Amino acid sequence: MTDVLIVGAGPVGLSLAIELGQRGIHCIVVEKNDRVGKAPRAKTTNTRTREHLRRWGIAERLREVSPIPRDYPARALFVTSFTGHLLAIFENALNCSPERNEWYSESSQWVPQYTLENVLLERVQALPNVSVRFNCRLETTEQSPSEVRSEVVDVVSGERATIRSSYMVGADGVHSRVRNLIGVKMEGKHDLARFVNLIFYAPDLAASHPFGKAIHYWFVNRDLPIIIGPMDDGVEGKWFLGVPIIPNGPDVEHMDASEILRIAAGVEVATEVLATDPWTSSSLIAGSYRDKRIFLAGDACHTHPPFGGFGMNMGIGDAVDLGWKLAATLQGWGGAELLDAYESERRPVHLVVLNEAVANQAILGNSLVRDEIDAEGPEGERVRAEAGRAIVAAKRREFDTLGVVLGYHYDGSPLLVGDGTPAPAADYSTYIPSARPGRVAPHAWLADGSSLYDRFGLGFTLLVLSEADPEGVARFTAAAAARGVPFDVAAPKEPRLAELYQAGFALIRPDQHVAWRGDAIPENAREIFDRVCGDFSPAPPVAAASA
Repeated sequence: MTDVLIVGAGPVGLSLAIELGQRGIHCIVVEKNDRVGKAPRAKTTNTRTREHLRRWGIAERLREVSPIPRDYPARALFVTSFTGHLLAIFENALNCSPERNEWYSESSQWVPQYTLENVLLERVQALPNVSVRFNCRLETTEQSPSEVRSEVVDVVSGERATIRSSYMVGADGVHSRVRNLIGVKMEGKHDLARFVNLIFYAPDLAASHPFGKAIHYWFVNRDLPIIIGPMDDGVEGKWFLGVPIIPNGPDVEHMDASEILRIAAGVEVATEVLATDPWTSSSLIAGSYRDKRIFLAGDACHTHPPFGGFGMNMGIGDAVDLGWKLAATLQGWGGAELLDAYESERRPVHLVVLNEAVANQAILGNSLVRDEIDAEGPEGERVRAEAGRAIVAAKRREFDTLGVVLGYHYDGSPLLVGDGTPAPAADYSTYIPSARPGRVAPHAWLADGSSLYDRFGLGFTLLVLSEADPEGVARFTAAAAARGVPFDVAAPKEPRLAELYQAGFALIRPDQHVAWRGDAIPENAREIFDRVCGDFSPAPPVAAASA
């Protein structure tokens, strides 16, 4: 018998195993393949995900082992070809520049998904209460009021076994076996567009053009509007290439990388294709994320185009949200309604991201081209300047995404104590730090050079920004102890934080979201903990609005 059976050892399943394992929860991860991923679709580990890696103690490890160095230019370039003209530059694309930023504790990182998975797996294997079984396929599952019984098979030996668990999570991707077994259907739009991804070696490609290093190169033309980017620092010359399958266009499914580069980039280079991955983009969301003791996470319950780099990161966010709630329930301090809030909190976030990704996919290089875009002389320069302005206007939301990545929220969640303050205006690009309950706790670098987030504990943390109510702090501490809630107090003693949080106190959840804030700690501290831990039997408390 184990606490949680996780199906799928991709980034989502491994992240959930870490979130649970570091809290002392026993879990088994089963994966039908013989290893973590090989051909990466995801290349962007965004700021929010890297902040979770920081909590797990592996953010710097990912920097160390990445084949793309820390100082690699975080630029996205739009060009007519590698022998043509530069049209637009997006600096700090996807917030990948490593310079310290006040708004987050970790910058994004352009890194192959398989590198991230290896780092996650290392962390999982260091947890004594977590085991991973590769070449292990889920066959059947059934539930009782107290447990889940799942039959798995070793795909090499054929040996079968039964795993009993308190809960099960399907983190097994878009073709989820778990989702099918519990009868959940995906809703939305199928077959939005078709693409082919290639992973290939081309050692001479980086030196074949004058535009310098970048993490993205977009080729603006009508025939083959490809996107390419490096998978290493150029020493081995490993690249990815994505190309849409255009109706009545070139037969890219039967073209090798050299031919595609010759047509789209205008260069003749030798290539060795390592992997070919045809795929179809869709915008789908599961009708339900849960059937009693079985949950869905990541692509198993939502899938969308990859433009903007949201997919894998949203799945890891699911693992974080579900992980602390499962742990709280299993440890006895989570209320009866806590697990129901997994879907009610995450679904609105997924819907926002689905819309962003579809909007981004709608504008590819073939829709940005202009007549005479490669012409020489004043007319060509005018056309290219016009095209550059249009590219910046159209594609900014894809490369400047902090409003989505850090601005997502759980407004309306039943696990929050609202304070009556208005919500910040929503914007895909502009991030407005806010300590309104439901928002990601505003970040700050402290005077000693450390991150405010490093002061937050594994459970709930009371952030003390005022010395005016020591009795209230003691009351909050006693209320947490009475309920058995893991609890820490952080008091940085930096006055500017009170202005940032617009309050004297803030209660931070295990996932670094604000659960409550106020200028004084109310007498009903126990009722606040009941609420934020998912026990709604008392009437929901409402804090007075902060200044």
